Amino acid sequence: MVDTRFESRDLALSSIFASLYAVMVILQGISAAAVIQLRIADCLIPLAAIFGPPTIVGVSVGCFVSNAYLSASMQYGIYDILLGPMANLMAATIIFKLRKRTLLGCLSGAVIIGLTVGSYLWLLFPPPSDVFGLALPATWPPWALSIISITASSTIAFAVFGLALLKVLSRPSIIGPLKSRGLKVYT
Repeated sequence: MVDTRFESRDLALSSIFASLYAVMVILQGISAAAVIQLRIADCLIPLAAIFGPPTIVGVSVGCFVSNAYLSASMQYGIYDILLGPMANLMAATIIFKLRKRTLLGCLSGAVIIGLTVGSYLWLLFPPPSDVFGLALPATWPPWALSIISITASSTIAFAVFGLALLKVLSRPSIIGPLKSRGLKVYT
């Protein structure tokens, strides 16, 4: 049975994840809001497999804060402010549910981000002509190009950077001290 009570330590950990996520996105700057984005902060989302609900809440709130900051002057920014955090919430929850199969969880989360964010991001930015150097057909609809681009970049953030971070933090030498200090970890 998984203990899902949200305690003060969970709130503190959520705040840390929210702060880290928002600061990483804001520091990455305008490139974090481009169509071909590799949002480095998304590497935190797979940590939901270890830290559970605090990560889910944290990366969602952090996304809201950073998207609100970056989208404030954009005409369609409300989509990014509302739907981006919802995508993070869904992706982190899926990763938490699939924590025994982390690669599948990371890939599923990347697809959720790609489908959700890609479905509206083309309204904010022109569609890409290529994804990391691979040409995309110019005849495809802009929304499809956006979905492909975001899914590809999210896959790198989740399944490469996030999974590597997850593996490092899953080591017994790290998990043991966290548990001994009363932090809930899901292994």
